[in-house]
Amino acid sequence: MVQVNNPFVTGGYVSAEYFCDRELESEELVRQVANGNNLALISTRRMGKTGLIMHCFARHEISKEYYTFFVDIYATKSLRDFVFSLSKVIVEQLKPFGRKALETFIRCVKTLQTGISFDVSGNPSFNVQLGDIHDSDVTLDEIFKYLKAAGKPCIVAIDEFQQIASYPEDNVEALLRTHVQHCTNARFIFAGSQRHVMGNMFLSASRPFYQSVSMMYLECIDIDKYTAFVRCHFEKAGKKIADGIVETVYRRFEGITWYIQKMFNTLFMLTEKGEECCEKMIEIAQESIISSYRYNYEETLFRLPERQKGLLVSISKEGKATNITSGAFVKKYKLTSPSSVQAALKGLLEKDFITSEHGTYAVYDKFFAIWLNANY
Repeated sequence: MVQVNNPFVTGGYVSAEYFCDRELESEELVRQVANGNNLALISTRRMGKTGLIMHCFARHEISKEYYTFFVDIYATKSLRDFVFSLSKVIVEQLKPFGRKALETFIRCVKTLQTGISFDVSGNPSFNVQLGDIHDSDVTLDEIFKYLKAAGKPCIVAIDEFQQIASYPEDNVEALLRTHVQHCTNARFIFAGSQRHVMGNMFLSASRPFYQSVSMMYLECIDIDKYTAFVRCHFEKAGKKIADGIVETVYRRFEGITWYIQKMFNTLFMLTEKGEECCEKMIEIAQESIISSYRYNYEETLFRLPERQKGLLVSISKEGKATNITSGAFVKKYKLTSPSSVQAALKGLLEKDFITSEHGTYAVYDKFFAIWLNANY
């Protein structure tokens, strides 16, 4: 059993002991892939999609029967980036299964053979560079040949899948859909955080992935479950927590998993063994977190064009902003004009500084929003 100093994990999945609830979601995800279905998993960012997938991958019935591959394509900009990231992940995640498992991949993916080698102890290394991928379509085809030929059935989870919609190549969705459709030895989890883009990809009749997957939406963890989880870990460590603390933090950060975890990671740190975590510590914890990011926030604002900066501050002050190109909004926050707001909005959305949900805009990073409101 993995032990950690702080049970409120904020970076990656550790084990079921430090994973809060998601029992129904876990059962549903495992049931879908075990019964041969591909799945689109959609939620806002930082709600815990990655943790849920890794939690399910760690379950005995999955880890024993399947090869599991998790690739985050948020930073990819093209099909070549995608192919590079996927091939690297497959090699890394096959390592524990030994040379035989890897040799199947090397045999299938001929275009990358020279970049994968073994040392005298049989340990593999992935020396492929992005520039080594000369024909993305060919290498992608070889990767899917591997998935068909792998010694076990495979589950491939692709995080931030909506990113493929912005690739410069015209046919990426159709290409991937064709490969996925004919890959009978693998199941796919397409996870994404931009609901409208993911919705269009899988629910629009004109798109290649239309009605090709089961849909699953990840909502907030139930507040009672979270309260029990927090209390349990404080008590295990010989610490107390006052009534109402969990609810206050949960409501303040709208039930979004990562922010709650970050707050309780800090509150746990601030509470000595035998002491009680009390209400006044919430502000201390929040200030400590925001202070640690202050230089990042200052640098971010410095680099933003003036009109984007003005709109970002205006949205943060509004909290949940609607009708932001209206004359009333422009006048209220002394912005230049509705057309300049529209241009600034496009830039902020492209940089992921703000989120858009049914015409309502908010600053994506909630700690950043708090910092902006305190300083502008």
